[in-house]
Amino acid sequence: MAADMTLPHTGKMTGLTSRAERADKIFVVGGKWLLLLLLGVAVLMPLLAIFWRGFSAADGQGGGWIAARELVSSDNFHWLLGNSLKVSLSVAVIVVPLAYLFAYALQRTMIPGKRVWRGLSLLPLMAPSMLPGIALVYLFGNQGLLRGLVSDNIYGFWGIVLGEAIYTFPHALMILLSALSLADARLFDAASSMGAGSFKAFRSITWPGTKQAVFAAFCLVFTLTITDFGVPVVVGGDYQVLALEAYKAVVGQQQFGRGALIGMVLLLPALLSFGVDAWLRRQQGDSMSGRAQVFKPVPGKGRDRCYLAIVMLICAALLLVFGMAVYASLVKFWPYNLSLSLHHYQFNDTAGGGWLAYRNSLTMALYTAVIGSAVIFTGAYLMEKTKGQKGLNLALRMLSFVPMAVPGLVLGLGYVFFFNVPGNPLHVLYGSMILLVVCTIAHYLSTAHMTATTALRQLDSEFEAAALSLKAPLYRHYLRVTVPICLPALLDIVRYLFVSAMTTVSAAIFLYSPDTLLAAVAVLNMDDAGNVGGAAAMSTLILFTSAGVSLLLAWASRGVLRRSQAWRQDAPAP
Repeated sequence: MAADMTLPHTGKMTGLTSRAERADKIFVVGGKWLLLLLLGVAVLMPLLAIFWRGFSAADGQGGGWIAARELVSSDNFHWLLGNSLKVSLSVAVIVVPLAYLFAYALQRTMIPGKRVWRGLSLLPLMAPSMLPGIALVYLFGNQGLLRGLVSDNIYGFWGIVLGEAIYTFPHALMILLSALSLADARLFDAASSMGAGSFKAFRSITWPGTKQAVFAAFCLVFTLTITDFGVPVVVGGDYQVLALEAYKAVVGQQQFGRGALIGMVLLLPALLSFGVDAWLRRQQGDSMSGRAQVFKPVPGKGRDRCYLAIVMLICAALLLVFGMAVYASLVKFWPYNLSLSLHHYQFNDTAGGGWLAYRNSLTMALYTAVIGSAVIFTGAYLMEKTKGQKGLNLALRMLSFVPMAVPGLVLGLGYVFFFNVPGNPLHVLYGSMILLVVCTIAHYLSTAHMTATTALRQLDSEFEAAALSLKAPLYRHYLRVTVPICLPALLDIVRYLFVSAMTTVSAAIFLYSPDTLLAAVAVLNMDDAGNVGGAAAMSTLILFTSAGVSLLLAWASRGVLRRSQAWRQDAPAP
């Protein structure tokens, strides 16, 4: 009787096991191949299209090696390249030390109001890159509020430098904050016991542990500056740079071959920076051991006052710039009628795209955040937490890191050259909202992927082993265990993708149609049309939307995190 009871039970378990194995195979292997296909279409093919377009000697293409040699040997190219390098180096030299001091104040001192200062420092992330330039026009332009404080107007070299410094500051700050947050208190205790002063401890402990991050921040600021055309198009004046030349060649002159060649030139500094940064990471090794103790700064009146003054000055400058942009958007007619009005927010009465552009940006940001976070986090899970397919995993990891070394302007050009080809079956996507979402996800893929992998690597592989031993499908374990545990990182990815989609302009500038015009692109169009007040209003709307959604998402997620992260709380004492 016992045997009769056992046989059906065994057969049932065998059937359940086989179904779970088939489900796992579809989830893991099928998911990886699908992700490879998506990355190939969204990342690899557009980049290959740039090189094909730039080096092709066919009519209407880049002109091949002859055209490339003529371009790089021309005096105009040397002038543009010299201007771009001068601006980018100047911005990096200004931004990185200031960001280091700001990050040091937040991580290694006891200044009050750290959350407030950090929130203010991230304001440039929530607005398109044109906003600092627009604000500078109202502050130091020909009719600027503070025009008398400068000997010349803001248009030109210094206007671009100041605008790009504001735009890139939070990007450098985030890298340096992460580096300075990693510190072993035992090293500082040992240095103190040996009589080392604060400067010597900084030189022997803090600086060696953060110099790689300083170089990474320098490279990032340099790359963001040399590939951005948002600030130069507003305050550049007669001071032209390579990124602006590529934009004009494609949008204004329809010279796609010239745009492809300049795009490849702009790709070089990003690739070089990425390669050197990766080499330095391998050379540095781990900065903290498993027995490290958390560093807690101690109060120091003189030091804290000095750093508080630095932080307040930087935040005051940011508030002045962004406050000026908000104020200018409410002024009826600058500088003759300074009465406050919502006239500039009546976008349907002015050129630039109207409220349709704002609704399109909201739609794209929502789709990008939801779809992008799901695809990126699932892909990171398949790469980090499943075994087998080593070659496939390697290809996926390489493609996931490629967008980090590709400027948005170059990626956008690649999408034009790949999708805007009549013979391509994917040509139907050109100008659609779908393609804008795909391009935006691909543009910001690397940072979101690194956030996901960092969270997933903190999970013990025993979780997956337990699921396999219980014959539970891996996808069910992923949804019920992994996602709730990693929910904080997943919400960070959602927030990052939403804000990035609201503010992006470099990659999307070539891909929109009249029906899919975006708010950040509308800012550019309104500024070109001379409607600077409308551009300030749309930029302000993007800023408040990004900040509001970020705060709303943080508030709404508290209850979810409290339930899903209850295991993180300390257990009550028996």
